[in-house]
Amino acid sequence: MEKLVEVSEQEVCIEFKLGCKCRANINLKSLTHLTPIAFKVQTSSPHKFLVNPPNGLIPPLSSTSFQVILKPQTQIPSTFPRSPSDRFLIKTTPANDLQTNPTSQNDNSLNMWFSSPTHVTHDIKLKVVYVGPFLLSHSIATGDADAVKHILRRQKSGAAQLPSLDIASLLEAAATSRNPNMLNLLVEAGLKLETLEQVPNCTKPYEESELESKSKPKPKFKVPQNDSEDKEALMLSKGWVPIHLAAASDRYDVLSALIEDAKVGELDCRDKQGRTPLHLATSKESLRCVRQLVEGGANKNAKSNDGRTAMFRAAANGDPAMVALLLDMGADPNIGTNDSHSQSPLDIARDKGHKEVVEILERGELVLMAARRGDLNRLESLLRKGVGIKCCDQYGLTALHSAAIKGHANVVAMLIEFGMDLECEDAEGHTPLHLAVEGGSIETIEVLLDRGADVNARSKRGATPLYMAASMGYDYISQILIKRGANSSCLPSSSSSLSSS
Repeated sequence: MEKLVEVSEQEVCIEFKLGCKCRANINLKSLTHLTPIAFKVQTSSPHKFLVNPPNGLIPPLSSTSFQVILKPQTQIPSTFPRSPSDRFLIKTTPANDLQTNPTSQNDNSLNMWFSSPTHVTHDIKLKVVYVGPFLLSHSIATGDADAVKHILRRQKSGAAQLPSLDIASLLEAAATSRNPNMLNLLVEAGLKLETLEQVPNCTKPYEESELESKSKPKPKFKVPQNDSEDKEALMLSKGWVPIHLAAASDRYDVLSALIEDAKVGELDCRDKQGRTPLHLATSKESLRCVRQLVEGGANKNAKSNDGRTAMFRAAANGDPAMVALLLDMGADPNIGTNDSHSQSPLDIARDKGHKEVVEILERGELVLMAARRGDLNRLESLLRKGVGIKCCDQYGLTALHSAAIKGHANVVAMLIEFGMDLECEDAEGHTPLHLAVEGGSIETIEVLLDRGADVNARSKRGATPLYMAASMGYDYISQILIKRGANSSCLPSSSSSLSSS
Protein backbone atom coordinates (compact mmCIF):
# COMPACT_ATOMS: atom_id res chain seq x y z
CA MET A 1 0.00 0.00 0.00
CA GLU A 2 1.27 3.45 -0.84
CA LYS A 3 1.97 5.95 1.87
CA LEU A 4 -1.22 7.50 3.30
CA VAL A 5 0.08 10.05 5.79
CA GLU A 6 3.19 12.08 6.37
CA VAL A 7 4.64 12.27 9.89
CA SER A 8 6.22 15.52 11.05
CA GLU A 9 8.86 13.77 13.17
CA GLN A 10 10.93 10.69 12.45
CA GLU A 11 11.42 10.10 16.19
CA VAL A 12 9.32 10.70 19.30
CA CYS A 13 11.59 13.29 20.90
CA ILE A 14 10.89 13.70 24.64
CA GLU A 15 12.49 16.36 26.82
CA PHE A 16 13.04 14.26 29.92
CA LYS A 17 12.72 15.46 33.53
CA LEU A 18 12.68 13.34 36.66
CA GLY A 19 9.37 13.00 38.46
CA CYS A 20 7.38 14.97 35.87
CA LYS A 21 5.06 14.15 33.02
CA CYS A 22 6.95 14.69 29.77
CA ARG A 23 5.17 15.31 26.49
CA ALA A 24 5.86 15.21 22.77
CA ASN A 25 3.50 16.21 19.94
CA ILE A 26 3.39 14.30 16.66
CA ASN A 27 1.67 15.79 13.62
CA LEU A 28 0.06 13.66 10.90
CA LYS A 29 -0.79 15.02 7.43
CA SER A 30 -3.11 13.17 5.06
CA LEU A 31 -1.71 12.63 1.55
CA THR A 32 -5.01 11.51 0.00
CA HIS A 33 -7.38 13.80 -1.91
CA LEU A 34 -10.74 12.05 -1.49
CA THR A 35 -10.59 9.50 1.31
CA PRO A 36 -10.38 10.11 5.05
CA ILE A 37 -7.61 8.19 6.80
CA ALA A 38 -8.09 6.35 10.09
CA PHE A 39 -5.07 6.07 12.38
CA LYS A 40 -4.29 4.14 15.55
CA VAL A 41 -1.22 4.58 17.76
CA GLN A 42 0.33 1.70 19.70
CA THR A 43 3.35 1.63 22.01
CA SER A 44 5.73 -1.12 23.07
CA SER A 45 5.74 0.32 26.61
CA PRO A 46 2.12 0.96 27.68
CA HIS A 47 3.22 0.94 31.34
CA LYS A 48 5.26 4.08 30.65
CA PHE A 49 3.37 5.97 27.96
CA LEU A 50 -0.09 7.41 27.34
CA VAL A 51 -1.29 8.54 23.91
CA ASN A 52 -3.93 11.23 23.48
CA PRO A 53 -5.90 10.57 21.35
CA PRO A 54 -4.92 6.95 20.73
CA ASN A 55 -6.76 6.93 17.39
CA GLY A 56 -8.65 9.23 15.07
CA LEU A 57 -9.76 10.20 11.59
CA ILE A 58 -7.91 12.60 9.26
CA PRO A 59 -10.01 14.33 6.57
CA PRO A 60 -8.51 14.38 3.04
CA LEU A 61 -5.44 16.62 2.70
CA SER A 62 -5.81 17.74 6.31
CA SER A 63 -3.66 17.43 9.39
CA THR A 64 -4.13 16.30 12.96
CA SER A 65 -1.89 15.56 15.90
CA PHE A 66 -1.60 13.31 18.91
CA GLN A 67 0.37 13.71 22.11
CA VAL A 68 2.71 11.17 23.65
CA ILE A 69 2.86 11.46 27.45
CA LEU A 70 5.65 9.84 29.44
CA LYS A 71 4.42 9.09 32.96
CA PRO A 72 6.56 10.52 35.83
CA GLN A 73 9.75 8.47 36.14
CA THR A 74 11.84 8.03 39.30
CA GLN A 75 15.02 7.08 37.45
CA ILE A 76 16.76 8.37 34.34
CA PRO A 77 16.38 6.19 31.22
CA SER A 78 18.75 3.21 31.21
CA THR A 79 19.94 4.27 27.75
CA PHE A 80 19.62 7.62 26.04
CA PRO A 81 19.19 9.57 23.83
CA ARG A 82 17.81 6.62 21.84
CA SER A 83 15.84 4.00 23.72
CA PRO A 84 16.00 0.52 22.15
CA SER A 85 12.98 -0.76 24.07
CA ASP A 86 10.53 2.14 23.60
CA ARG A 87 8.82 2.35 20.22
CA PHE A 88 5.57 3.55 18.65
CA LEU A 89 3.59 2.08 15.77
CA ILE A 90 1.14 4.24 13.80
CA LYS A 91 -1.34 2.12 11.83
CA THR A 92 -3.17 3.92 8.99
CA THR A 93 -5.86 2.78 6.58
CA PRO A 94 -8.48 4.36 4.25
CA ALA A 95 -11.83 4.79 6.01
CA ASN A 96 -14.59 5.43 3.48
CA ASP A 97 -17.33 3.88 5.59
CA LEU A 98 -16.50 6.04 8.59
CA GLN A 99 -16.75 9.15 6.44
CA THR A 100 -20.47 8.52 5.83
CA ASN A 101 -21.18 7.85 9.50
CA PRO A 102 -19.44 10.53 11.56
CA THR A 103 -21.35 9.63 14.72
CA SER A 104 -19.48 6.32 14.82
CA GLN A 105 -16.11 8.00 14.97
CA ASN A 106 -15.21 6.97 18.50
CA ASP A 107 -12.55 4.78 20.08
CA ASN A 108 -14.61 1.59 19.89
CA SER A 109 -15.61 1.97 16.26
CA LEU A 110 -12.06 2.81 15.21
CA ASN A 111 -10.64 -0.13 17.16
CA MET A 112 -13.18 -2.42 15.51
CA TRP A 113 -12.27 -0.93 12.15
CA PHE A 114 -8.61 -1.80 12.63
CA SER A 115 -9.38 -5.26 13.98
CA SER A 116 -11.24 -6.19 10.79
CA PRO A 117 -9.15 -8.61 8.67
CA THR A 118 -10.43 -6.99 5.49
CA HIS A 119 -8.61 -3.71 6.13
CA VAL A 120 -5.00 -3.50 5.02
CA THR A 121 -2.93 -0.98 6.96
CA HIS A 122 0.14 1.08 6.20
CA ASP A 123 2.33 1.11 9.31
CA ILE A 124 4.80 3.78 10.43
CA LYS A 125 7.36 2.98 13.08
CA LEU A 126 8.80 5.65 15.34
CA LYS A 127 11.63 5.24 17.81
CA VAL A 128 11.85 7.17 21.08
CA VAL A 129 14.70 9.51 22.00
CA TYR A 130 15.18 11.27 25.32
CA VAL A 131 16.74 14.73 25.26
CA GLY A 132 16.56 17.99 27.20
CA PRO A 133 18.73 20.05 29.58
CA PHE A 134 18.38 17.57 32.45
CA LEU A 135 19.88 14.63 30.55
CA LEU A 136 22.35 16.91 28.83
CA SER A 137 23.60 18.17 32.20
CA HIS A 138 23.76 14.60 33.52
CA SER A 139 25.77 13.44 30.51
CA ILE A 140 28.17 16.36 30.83
CA ALA A 141 28.72 15.71 34.52
CA THR A 142 29.41 12.01 33.96
CA GLY A 143 31.74 12.71 31.03
CA ASP A 144 29.62 10.86 28.43
CA ALA A 145 30.73 12.74 25.31
CA ASP A 146 28.76 10.53 22.88
CA ALA A 147 25.49 11.13 24.74
CA VAL A 148 26.19 14.87 24.84
CA LYS A 149 26.79 14.99 21.08
CA HIS A 150 23.63 13.01 20.26
CA ILE A 151 21.42 15.05 22.61
CA LEU A 152 22.74 18.33 21.20
CA ARG A 153 22.16 17.06 17.66
CA ARG A 154 18.51 16.31 18.45
CA GLN A 155 17.87 19.37 20.62
CA LYS A 156 15.23 21.42 18.81
CA SER A 157 16.63 24.67 20.17
CA GLY A 158 20.38 25.06 20.05
CA ALA A 159 22.48 25.46 23.16
CA ALA A 160 22.60 29.21 22.64
CA GLN A 161 18.79 29.47 22.93
CA LEU A 162 18.54 27.68 26.29
CA PRO A 163 17.26 29.71 29.27
CA SER A 164 19.94 31.21 31.48
CA LEU A 165 19.17 28.76 34.30
CA ASP A 166 19.79 25.80 32.00
CA ILE A 167 22.99 27.39 30.70
CA ALA A 168 24.15 27.87 34.28
CA SER A 169 23.40 24.23 35.07
CA LEU A 170 25.29 23.02 31.99
CA LEU A 171 28.30 25.15 32.85
CA GLU A 172 28.30 23.89 36.42
CA ALA A 173 28.20 20.33 35.11
CA ALA A 174 31.02 21.05 32.65
CA ALA A 175 33.12 22.54 35.43
CA THR A 176 32.82 19.39 37.55
CA SER A 177 32.84 16.88 34.70
CA ARG A 178 35.35 14.06 34.46
CA ASN A 179 35.84 15.00 30.83
CA PRO A 180 37.57 18.38 30.38
CA ASN A 181 36.40 18.59 26.73
CA MET A 182 32.77 19.14 27.70
CA LEU A 183 33.04 22.90 27.54
CA ASN A 184 34.36 22.64 23.98
CA LEU A 185 31.35 20.51 23.01
CA LEU A 186 28.98 23.18 24.31
CA VAL A 187 30.83 25.90 22.40
CA GLU A 188 30.72 23.81 19.22
CA ALA A 189 26.97 23.38 19.72
CA GLY A 190 26.47 27.13 19.61
CA LEU A 191 26.96 28.32 23.18
CA LYS A 192 29.18 31.35 22.76
CA LEU A 193 31.51 32.31 25.58
CA GLU A 194 30.15 35.86 25.38
CA THR A 195 26.74 34.57 26.48
CA LEU A 196 28.19 33.60 29.84
CA GLU A 197 28.23 37.27 30.76
CA GLN A 198 24.45 37.23 30.44
CA VAL A 199 24.17 34.62 33.19
CA PRO A 200 24.02 36.63 36.43
CA ASN A 201 26.99 36.15 38.78
CA CYS A 202 28.47 33.36 36.70
CA THR A 203 32.21 33.30 36.35
CA LYS A 204 33.60 32.32 32.96
CA PRO A 205 34.92 28.78 32.60
CA TYR A 206 38.66 28.34 32.72
CA GLU A 207 40.68 27.12 29.79
CA GLU A 208 40.85 23.39 29.21
CA SER A 209 44.23 23.00 30.88
CA GLU A 210 42.85 24.63 34.01
CA LEU A 211 39.81 22.36 34.02
CA GLU A 212 42.18 19.42 33.98
CA SER A 213 44.08 20.74 36.99
CA LYS A 214 42.55 19.70 40.29
CA SER A 215 44.68 22.19 42.15
CA LYS A 216 42.89 25.19 40.65
CA PRO A 217 39.42 26.41 41.59
CA LYS A 218 36.44 25.57 39.43
CA PRO A 219 33.75 28.03 38.37
CA LYS A 220 30.97 28.53 40.86
CA PHE A 221 27.54 30.08 40.64
CA LYS A 222 26.86 32.72 43.20
CA VAL A 223 23.46 33.61 44.54
CA PRO A 224 22.04 36.69 42.79
CA GLN A 225 21.60 39.56 45.22
CA ASN A 226 19.70 41.98 42.99
CA ASP A 227 15.90 41.64 43.16
CA SER A 228 15.64 43.15 39.68
CA GLU A 229 17.18 40.08 38.04
CA ASP A 230 14.92 38.31 35.56
CA LYS A 231 12.71 35.46 36.69
CA GLU A 232 15.03 32.70 35.57
CA ALA A 233 17.97 34.30 37.36
CA LEU A 234 15.88 34.53 40.53
CA MET A 235 15.62 30.74 40.50
CA LEU A 236 19.32 30.75 41.18
CA SER A 237 18.64 32.75 44.32
CA LYS A 238 17.07 29.85 46.16
CA GLY A 239 20.21 29.78 48.20
CA TRP A 240 21.48 26.62 46.58
CA VAL A 241 25.13 25.65 46.52
CA PRO A 242 26.51 23.00 44.13
CA ILE A 243 25.61 20.12 46.44
CA HIS A 244 21.95 21.23 46.42
CA LEU A 245 22.01 21.35 42.63
CA ALA A 246 23.60 17.91 42.34
CA ALA A 247 21.08 16.37 44.75
CA ALA A 248 18.09 17.98 43.04
CA SER A 249 19.28 16.88 39.59
CA ASP A 250 20.16 13.27 40.45
CA ARG A 251 23.75 13.97 39.38
CA TYR A 252 25.16 11.02 41.26
CA ASP A 253 28.80 11.27 40.18
CA VAL A 254 28.97 14.98 40.86
CA LEU A 255 27.33 14.49 44.25
CA SER A 256 29.82 11.76 45.09
CA ALA A 257 32.74 14.08 44.40
CA LEU A 258 31.16 16.90 46.42
CA ILE A 259 30.49 14.60 49.38
CA GLU A 260 34.06 13.34 49.29
CA ASP A 261 35.39 16.91 49.46
CA ALA A 262 32.76 18.23 51.88
CA LYS A 263 33.78 19.83 55.14
CA VAL A 264 32.01 19.26 58.46
CA GLY A 265 28.40 20.44 58.21
CA GLU A 266 28.37 21.01 54.45
CA LEU A 267 26.16 17.98 53.79
CA ASP A 268 23.44 19.69 55.84
CA CYS A 269 23.77 23.15 54.29
CA ARG A 270 20.40 24.85 53.88
CA ASP A 271 18.75 26.91 51.21
CA LYS A 272 16.40 29.81 51.87
CA GLN A 273 13.58 27.41 52.74
CA GLY A 274 15.79 25.55 55.17
CA ARG A 275 16.03 22.52 52.88
CA THR A 276 19.14 20.38 52.95
CA PRO A 277 20.40 18.41 49.92
CA LEU A 278 18.69 15.36 51.45
CA HIS A 279 15.31 17.12 51.34
CA LEU A 280 15.80 17.92 47.64
CA ALA A 281 16.99 14.42 46.70
CA THR A 282 13.99 12.95 48.53
CA SER A 283 11.51 15.24 46.79
CA LYS A 284 13.06 14.33 43.43
CA GLU A 285 12.68 10.61 44.30
CA SER A 286 16.40 10.00 43.77
CA LEU A 287 17.02 6.86 45.82
CA ARG A 288 20.70 6.60 45.01
CA CYS A 289 21.42 10.22 45.95
CA VAL A 290 19.52 9.84 49.23
CA ARG A 291 21.48 6.72 50.10
CA GLN A 292 24.71 8.45 49.16
CA LEU A 293 23.98 11.49 51.33
CA VAL A 294 22.95 9.48 54.39
CA GLU A 295 25.92 7.14 54.09
CA GLY A 296 28.11 10.22 53.73
CA GLY A 297 26.88 11.55 57.08
CA ALA A 298 23.90 13.79 56.26
CA ASN A 299 21.40 14.33 59.07
CA LYS A 300 18.56 11.89 58.35
CA ASN A 301 16.08 13.81 60.50
CA ALA A 302 16.84 17.42 59.58
CA LYS A 303 13.79 19.69 59.41
CA SER A 304 13.27 22.40 56.81
CA ASN A 305 11.68 25.71 57.78
CA ASP A 306 8.21 24.20 57.49
CA GLY A 307 9.15 21.42 59.91
CA ARG A 308 9.25 18.67 57.31
CA THR A 309 11.84 15.95 57.39
CA ALA A 310 12.93 13.88 54.40
CA MET A 311 10.71 11.06 55.72
CA PHE A 312 7.70 13.38 55.86
CA ARG A 313 8.29 14.50 52.27
CA ALA A 314 8.58 10.91 51.04
CA ALA A 315 5.36 9.95 52.84
CA ALA A 316 3.50 13.02 51.53
CA ASN A 317 4.66 12.22 48.00
CA GLY A 318 3.38 8.66 48.28
CA ASP A 319 6.85 7.24 47.58
CA PRO A 320 6.98 3.78 49.19
CA ALA A 321 10.48 2.98 47.92
CA MET A 322 11.88 6.17 49.46
CA VAL A 323 10.03 5.62 52.75
CA ALA A 324 11.40 2.06 52.94
CA LEU A 325 14.93 3.26 52.19
CA LEU A 326 14.83 6.02 54.83
CA LEU A 327 13.45 3.58 57.40
CA ASP A 328 16.18 1.10 56.55
CA MET A 329 18.77 3.82 57.04
CA GLY A 330 17.42 4.72 60.46
CA ALA A 331 15.37 7.86 59.77
CA ASP A 332 12.82 8.63 62.51
CA PRO A 333 9.25 8.18 61.18
CA ASN A 334 7.69 9.89 64.21
CA ILE A 335 8.94 13.46 63.77
CA GLY A 336 6.01 15.77 63.14
CA THR A 337 5.74 19.20 61.55
CA ASN A 338 6.12 22.47 63.46
CA ASP A 339 2.55 23.72 63.13
CA SER A 340 -0.22 23.48 65.71
CA HIS A 341 -1.68 20.43 63.93
CA SER A 342 1.63 18.58 63.96
CA GLN A 343 1.41 15.67 61.57
CA SER A 344 3.69 12.66 61.45
CA PRO A 345 4.68 10.95 58.19
CA LEU A 346 2.10 8.27 58.95
CA ASP A 347 -0.61 10.92 59.47
CA ILE A 348 0.06 12.62 56.14
CA ALA A 349 0.23 9.29 54.30
CA ARG A 350 -3.17 8.32 55.72
CA ASP A 351 -4.69 11.72 54.89
CA LYS A 352 -3.54 11.46 51.27
CA GLY A 353 -4.57 7.84 50.88
CA HIS A 354 -1.07 6.49 50.18
CA LYS A 355 -1.93 2.96 51.25
CA GLU A 356 1.42 1.34 50.45
CA VAL A 357 3.30 4.00 52.42
CA VAL A 358 0.89 3.58 55.34
CA GLU A 359 1.49 -0.16 55.30
CA ILE A 360 5.27 0.29 55.35
CA LEU A 361 5.18 2.80 58.21
CA GLU A 362 2.72 0.72 60.21
CA ARG A 363 4.90 -2.32 59.64
CA GLY A 364 7.77 -0.45 61.29
CA GLU A 365 5.60 0.27 64.32
CA LEU A 366 4.58 -3.38 64.45
CA VAL A 367 8.23 -4.44 64.46
CA LEU A 368 8.88 -2.23 67.49
CA MET A 369 5.80 -3.58 69.25
CA ALA A 370 6.70 -7.23 68.57
CA ALA A 371 10.25 -6.63 69.83
CA ARG A 372 9.00 -5.01 73.04
CA ARG A 373 6.59 -7.87 73.65
CA GLY A 374 9.08 -10.58 72.76
CA ASP A 375 6.72 -11.97 70.10
CA LEU A 376 9.31 -13.96 68.15
CA ASN A 377 6.99 -15.48 65.53
CA ARG A 378 5.26 -12.20 64.74
CA LEU A 379 8.60 -10.41 64.55
CA GLU A 380 10.10 -12.97 62.17
CA SER A 381 7.06 -12.74 59.91
CA LEU A 382 7.43 -8.95 59.73
CA LEU A 383 11.17 -8.98 59.20
CA ARG A 384 10.94 -11.39 56.30
CA LYS A 385 8.90 -8.75 54.48
CA GLY A 386 12.05 -6.64 54.44
CA VAL A 387 10.88 -3.37 55.98
CA GLY A 388 11.07 -1.87 59.46
CA ILE A 389 14.13 -3.44 61.05
CA LYS A 390 15.75 -0.05 61.69
CA CYS A 391 12.58 1.80 62.55
CA CYS A 392 12.83 3.80 65.78
CA ASP A 393 10.44 5.62 68.12
CA GLN A 394 10.50 9.26 69.17
CA TYR A 395 13.34 8.51 71.59
CA GLY A 396 15.48 6.88 68.95
CA LEU A 397 14.86 3.40 70.36
CA THR A 398 15.07 0.65 67.74
CA ALA A 399 13.63 -2.85 67.98
CA LEU A 400 17.03 -4.04 69.22
CA HIS A 401 17.04 -1.44 72.01
CA SER A 402 13.50 -2.41 73.00
CA ALA A 403 14.23 -6.14 73.07
CA ALA A 404 17.47 -5.58 74.99
CA ILE A 405 15.96 -3.55 77.82
CA LYS A 406 13.09 -6.04 78.13
CA GLY A 407 15.54 -8.93 78.31
CA HIS A 408 14.22 -10.81 75.26
CA ALA A 409 17.51 -12.55 74.42
CA ASN A 410 16.00 -14.66 71.63
CA VAL A 411 14.54 -11.57 69.96
CA VAL A 412 17.91 -9.81 70.24
CA ALA A 413 19.61 -12.78 68.57
CA MET A 414 17.05 -12.79 65.73
CA LEU A 415 17.37 -9.07 65.09
CA ILE A 416 21.15 -9.39 64.88
CA GLU A 417 20.78 -12.29 62.43
CA PHE A 418 18.58 -10.06 60.25
CA GLY A 419 21.35 -7.48 60.11
CA MET A 420 20.52 -5.08 62.95
CA ASP A 421 23.45 -2.85 63.87
CA LEU A 422 24.88 -3.82 67.27
CA GLU A 423 26.06 -0.27 67.86
CA CYS A 424 22.89 1.60 66.88
CA GLU A 425 22.27 4.49 69.24
CA ASP A 426 19.15 6.05 70.72
CA ALA A 427 18.69 9.80 71.16
CA GLU A 428 20.99 9.74 74.21
CA GLY A 429 23.68 7.68 72.51
CA HIS A 430 22.86 4.43 74.32
CA THR A 431 23.62 1.19 72.47
CA PRO A 432 21.54 -1.97 72.97
CA LEU A 433 24.24 -3.20 75.42
CA HIS A 434 23.65 -0.14 77.61
CA LEU A 435 19.95 -0.94 77.73
CA ALA A 436 20.49 -4.67 78.30
CA VAL A 437 22.58 -3.70 81.37
CA GLU A 438 19.83 -1.34 82.51
CA GLY A 439 17.31 -4.17 82.13
CA GLY A 440 19.53 -6.47 84.16
CA SER A 441 19.30 -9.43 81.77
CA ILE A 442 22.55 -11.40 81.95
CA GLU A 443 21.49 -13.69 79.07
CA THR A 444 20.79 -10.72 76.81
CA ILE A 445 24.08 -9.07 77.75
CA GLU A 446 25.98 -12.24 76.88
CA VAL A 447 24.15 -12.60 73.54
CA LEU A 448 25.20 -9.07 72.60
CA LEU A 449 28.79 -9.56 73.76
CA ASP A 450 29.06 -12.91 71.97
CA ARG A 451 27.92 -11.21 68.75
CA GLY A 452 30.61 -8.54 69.08
CA ALA A 453 28.98 -5.60 70.89
CA ASP A 454 31.44 -2.92 72.05
CA VAL A 455 31.80 -3.46 75.81
CA ASN A 456 33.27 0.04 76.21
CA ALA A 457 30.72 1.97 74.13
CA ARG A 458 29.96 5.42 75.52
CA SER A 459 26.70 7.33 75.57
CA LYS A 460 26.58 11.02 74.77
CA ARG A 461 27.24 11.72 78.46
CA GLY A 462 30.22 9.37 78.46
CA ALA A 463 28.62 6.48 80.36
CA THR A 464 29.82 2.95 79.52
CA PRO A 465 27.82 -0.23 80.18
CA LEU A 466 30.14 -0.96 83.11
CA TYR A 467 29.55 2.49 84.61
CA MET A 468 25.79 1.94 84.37
CA ALA A 469 26.00 -1.54 85.93
CA ALA A 470 28.09 -0.30 88.84
CA SER A 471 25.85 2.74 89.38
CA MET A 472 22.80 0.48 89.56
CA GLY A 473 24.47 -1.96 91.95
CA TYR A 474 24.62 -4.84 89.48
CA ASP A 475 27.87 -6.28 90.83
CA TYR A 476 27.62 -9.63 89.04
CA ILE A 477 26.94 -7.91 85.71
CA SER A 478 29.87 -5.58 86.37
CA GLN A 479 32.15 -8.59 86.87
CA ILE A 480 30.94 -10.13 83.61
CA LEU A 481 31.65 -6.92 81.73
CA ILE A 482 35.15 -6.63 83.25
CA LYS A 483 35.94 -10.22 82.29
CA ARG A 484 34.78 -9.44 78.74
CA GLY A 485 37.16 -6.49 78.45
CA ALA A 486 35.39 -3.53 80.05
CA ASN A 487 37.72 -0.73 81.11
CA SER A 488 37.52 -0.61 84.92
CA SER A 489 38.84 2.97 84.94
CA CYS A 490 35.34 3.98 83.87
CA LEU A 491 33.87 2.80 87.19
CA PRO A 492 32.31 5.33 89.58
CA SER A 493 34.72 6.09 92.45
CA SER A 494 32.42 4.31 94.94
CA SER A 495 32.71 1.06 92.98
CA SER A 496 36.47 0.98 92.40
CA SER A 497 36.76 -2.19 94.49
CA LEU A 498 35.15 -4.14 91.67
CA SER A 499 38.26 -3.73 89.52
CA SER A 500 40.35 -5.71 91.98
CA SER A 501 37.80 -8.45 92.60
